[in-house]
Amino acid sequence: MSEAVPARAPRPDESDARERILEAALRCFSDLGFDGATTREIARRAGVNLGLLTYYFEGKERLWREAVERAFRALGEGLADALREAGPFDDRERLRGLMRRYVCWVAQHPEFVRLMHDEGKRDGPRMRWLVDRHVRPLYESTMAALRSGQEQGFLPAHIDALHFHYILIGAVGLVFHQAPECRRLTGRDPCDDAFAEAHAEAVTHLFLGPPREEDKP
Repeated sequence: MSEAVPARAPRPDESDARERILEAALRCFSDLGFDGATTREIARRAGVNLGLLTYYFEGKERLWREAVERAFRALGEGLADALREAGPFDDRERLRGLMRRYVCWVAQHPEFVRLMHDEGKRDGPRMRWLVDRHVRPLYESTMAALRSGQEQGFLPAHIDALHFHYILIGAVGLVFHQAPECRRLTGRDPCDDAFAEAHAEAVTHLFLGPPREEDKP
């Protein structure tokens, strides 16, 4: 009786192929838009055979959705880390920490804001899916935090919190959305860690003022 042949362990390039495809897909969709991105180009960027995209995702629509799901999952994990690190601070400083974390996360994932801006400008099925599945829950939690800030007096109460929401989204993301322009115009890279930290400081200072001495780490 012959001995059983042990199963071949997957090579590293096989075991992470799905993740590489999702990462490449998000970047490709953000660069080229849904219609401009092709599965062939996504496979090329991921360094995989085109057939793997069909094997894992069946088609471009499902690949787009799973890439977006992955991005929002990573964003949620990043913001959860900020909440765990917040410590016994008040709502103002907790909001400051969340803003800072969001800025730094977007600096590391500029493709996220590019895709969101591209889809957000069209009243289509992908935009509606994005809003209903992912954007609305974040919007509601953001609005609750902003309204709490108005009630506590560290944000102006006479301005509709809706305006604060979109001002914040623009203040955080625009420089990363237009990073090539910024590099050409100023010679500085918005995705550099030091730039991202400085941008986070600027955004939080504009919204919340300087941190109080007792709240500084």
